[in-house]
This record gives sequence, structure tokens and C-alpha cells, in this order.
Amino acid sequence: MTGRIAFQGEPGAYSHQACQQARPDFEAVACTTFEDVVDLTRSGEVDLGMLAVENSTYGRVADVHRLLPSAGLHIVDEAFVRVHVNLLGVPGARLDGIREAHGHVVILPQCAGFLKSHGIRGKVSSDNARAAREVAEAGDPTRAALASELAARIYGLDVIARHIEDQKNNTTRFLVMSRSPDHSRRSDRMITTFTFRVRNIPAALYKAMGGFATNGVNMTKLESYMVGGSFTATEFYADIEGHPEDANVALALEELRYFTSQVNILGVYPADRERG
Repeated sequence: MTGRIAFQGEPGAYSHQACQQARPDFEAVACTTFEDVVDLTRSGEVDLGMLAVENSTYGRVADVHRLLPSAGLHIVDEAFVRVHVNLLGVPGARLDGIREAHGHVVILPQCAGFLKSHGIRGKVSSDNARAAREVAEAGDPTRAALASELAARIYGLDVIARHIEDQKNNTTRFLVMSRSPDHSRRSDRMITTFTFRVRNIPAALYKAMGGFATNGVNMTKLESYMVGGSFTATEFYADIEGHPEDANVALALEELRYFTSQVNILGVYPADRERG
């Protein structure tokens, strides 16, 4: 082991799978909440943190987007993890005997079609891996969990049905967080993530975005968030392709700063090879 990486969930969670995929030589440390992942990473108890930020079917993970600007951490990598949802049951359980399936609120809509077609009721669990553990502990052949094959191996469950997600390109994007930034790395395709607040002037957002268009910088994500519960204070979260030291990116960021009251770069990191 070369280090420790924290993730939200129990052993066998998709975040655990992301850790094995992105940092196979690290010890994965389970945490109850996203806040715990941030705290352990910030304190130095672990070297890195793994945070899920968005899913191609469900959308963004709101808790994480709220945490990122104030976490005091830096994004050093991204990982796109293909989320295969599997129906897990106790040894000997059969598909026609399953009456309810337990999974996180995010995972249930991802396989709603399969559950409906087999007359299985979806039940919300706080974590998919926890659902697998509880199904194993209960020993009830009518209960199943919606989780990874990693969870099946950890908790001794049978995979009753594989890859039951409705969308066959179902993917979750994770961010690898560190206490220190690493802007020195270079790859053929870099991503820069930042937040900003526009100045209170007419058409400020339009003008701030103009620099990216005129300088040929591709913006892959732009989302807005209310700040401090105010309807008038808005913070934006953005991903762009490129490195801040690239000439066109530097010019775009310079123009952005002219029309904003605050710009905070959260990370500069290589694009995952699975990014579209």
C-alpha cells in the first residue's frame, strides 16, 4: 500500500469500486458521510478523498457540489466509473421469489424499469453496500440488494441478475481530492474546475462567459448555486478543457476575473480516458 484514500459508503460501495479503479495500490477507508471524507482528507488522516459528483442517469450529487467550494481541498484527478447495478440475494434466492430490493435513493431510479417488470418493490437504503450487508444478515430469500459485484463478493451474496440498469451507459463521475494542488502535471487533455461569483452589473454572466467563446475554450459544465440562502447572491461552478497556463485559457480567465468578484480554482487535472 502506498497510501490511504477515503470514500463515502460501506465496503463494496460504488465509491469503493472507484477507489480500486483510480488508486488500486491505496488502502480504501470507508466513511459514513461526504463530510467525513473531506474531514479525514483535510486532517491528514488519509492521503486522498474520493467524492462522487454526478451520474449520467440521476444527475449531480447535490451534497458534494455544496461541499467542494468550502472543503479546502484540491481536485487532482477524475474517475469515470461504469455503474453496473446488480440484484443481489442470499445464496439460493431466485428472481421470481424476490419481493423487495433495497438500494440508495440514487440507484433506485436507475433500474426502475427492471424492478417494475418483475413486480419488485424498491426500498430506500442509506447506502447500496449497506443494503447488501443487511440482506446478508437478514437471510431472507425474498429480500435483495441493488449493488455492485464487489459487494456481492464481500458479503457472500449471489448475483441473481446482472447489469439491470435501465440506461446501458450508466456512469458516475468521481473526483479525487488532495490537500495540495498539483498543477504541474500535463496530459493531452486537461480539465480545470473553478467557482466564481459575478459582479452585480447588467449582463455580467454573459460578459464573463464571452472570454471562453472568443478564445476557443470549451466549457463542459456550468451550474449555479445560491450562496448563504440568498436569492440575489449566486455562485457558479464550471469545468473547462485546458490548463490555466495555456494561452487561450489564461486570456479567458483574465476576462472572467474582470467581470467577477471572486474566482476560485478547485483543481487542474488530466481528463479521464473515459470522458466523452
